[in-house]
This record gives sequence, structure tokens and C-alpha cells, in this order.
Amino acid sequence: MSEPTWLPYPPCASSICMSSECCGLGKYETIWPGLLGKTAEEARAVILKGNPHVGVVVVPKGGGTTDDFCCNRVWVFVDENNRVRRVPKVG
Repeated sequence: MSEPTWLPYPPCASSICMSSECCGLGKYETIWPGLLGKTAEEARAVILKGNPHVGVVVVPKGGGTTDDFCCNRVWVFVDENNRVRRVPKVG
């Protein structure tokens, strides 16, 4: 498989993919269930190691996001203690 052709986030890039699995091209991680409860900083490091083609955007409790799908972005939702509260995934 070839390398992704999208630029670092932002801007949003989705190419022809509309699922996180497609964005990984079969060789990069696209979901990180083991990060629940980790700090935002720990999550960022693990995500970028598993997929260097994404930008990590930390979303505080009560914070909002956009509805667009991006192959080069991972939302990391954290609680009031800066701990991951939802499974991060590409999109």
C-alpha cells in the first residue's frame, strides 16, 4: 500500500475514505482502546507513534467538535482530570 497523500491536520483530509479503517491503509493504527484513563499527553504520544499521519486534538469535557470526517485527525476527549474518557479513533 502507498503512503497517505493528505497533509497534517489542519486542514481536514479524507481523500476517498469515510471510515477510520480505510484511513489506516492497513498499516497504521486508527483506534486506541487502551488509552482510556490515560492522560492527554500519554494519549498523544501513543497515537502519533501508531499513526504519524494524524493530528491529535484534545477536547475538554463539555467541549465541542465539528461533524466532518478527517483521515488526518484524532479527537481525544478528556475529563476534568485530563484523562481520556472516550476511545480515540481517526475521524
